[in-house]
Amino acid sequence: MVHLHSHHDISAPRETIWALLMDFGNIEAWWPKNAPIDIERVELEGSGVGMTRHIYNVGFDTAVSERLDALDVENFSLKLSIVGERPAGLLHYQATGKLTALDDGGCRLTYDSEFLAEQGGEDDAKAFLLGAYELMYLGLDGVANQSAK
Repeated sequence: MVHLHSHHDISAPRETIWALLMDFGNIEAWWPKNAPIDIERVELEGSGVGMTRHIYNVGFDTAVSERLDALDVENFSLKLSIVGERPAGLLHYQATGKLTALDDGGCRLTYDSEFLAEQGGEDDAKAFLLGAYELMYLGLDGVANQSAK
């Protein structure tokens, strides 16, 4: 099992970013436009904890399907898994995101994940995931900048 730890400070209040993350089916509201991985459409299956968002990306044949495994409103934390056909040689993937308020009025998104990849594919899977995290941070920064205007 490979573990990844990443965090990013965002210049928006924790509640603003939390509202976006809690709206699990609406990733398009904050995913950066014209990103290297660009969302074509999202299809939802179910609602609340247990729901799955099927993210169809431009240029990819199959969706990346993320299931919301847990939502801890009191602690501003959520857990998700990639299920079904997984990208980048992933055999297992689960992540926990947690928002912490910062003294300057912003927040920190901490992302801890674990994954298994096909033998010899760990480095490619890690690079794919870290790239996706950077896009997530870029998109959330964009929302923070929009709300500051």
